[in-house]
Amino acid sequence: MATDLIVIDVEKPDGAALDRAAGEIRRGNVIAIPTDALYSLVADPFNLNAVGRVFLAKGREQQRSLPLLIPDLITSEELVREIPQRFYVLARHFWPGPLAIVVPASAKVPLKVTGNTGRLALRQPRSSVACGLLERVGHPLIGTSANISGQPTCRSGIEAFGVLDGRVSLVLDGGAIPGAGATTIDITEPIWRVIREGSIPVKDIAECLGEQVDGK
Repeated sequence: MATDLIVIDVEKPDGAALDRAAGEIRRGNVIAIPTDALYSLVADPFNLNAVGRVFLAKGREQQRSLPLLIPDLITSEELVREIPQRFYVLARHFWPGPLAIVVPASAKVPLKVTGNTGRLALRQPRSSVACGLLERVGHPLIGTSANISGQPTCRSGIEAFGVLDGRVSLVLDGGAIPGAGATTIDITEPIWRVIREGSIPVKDIAECLGEQVDGK
């Protein structure tokens, strides 16, 4: 697969570039884009061929779920089997932003996207590029870290192109993206736990919930 690269302004992305990226997604391809949580691989979660291509591009174990980017809080209600109260508290406080919340997936989400676990992480991005694609495609998108599994997430378009050349159809190059990536927490159990600490400190989450992490 030949990988194309298009330079894009992350603050005011060119509409033609977003149209091209949305077209790649609709055709079942995987692309890499800059977001507010470093670079992400983006694809259609309702196209099982596209889902398989994401796993292949990352070299990711198929027992691991793929996070979804959503345009707003209301959309989550279609994707979550039972929404815990903690979810609303966290989403209203930290979204849009770099917090991914692991929840029980509804039947609308293909089991393959959840890695056959029945769980997935949801995030509403602040990124103009990601939001533009969500608007154009019209439904949630896979938004997993742009990397080979086990390696650091790509921080620039050139890095993403170098790492993923031949694995994705398109890289939108928005330059270097600062930050530590998204923080991911799991709220599917009575005691919430941290999967990965990123740009949002765990202490801020604990303060928001009025609870201590890991029951400590």
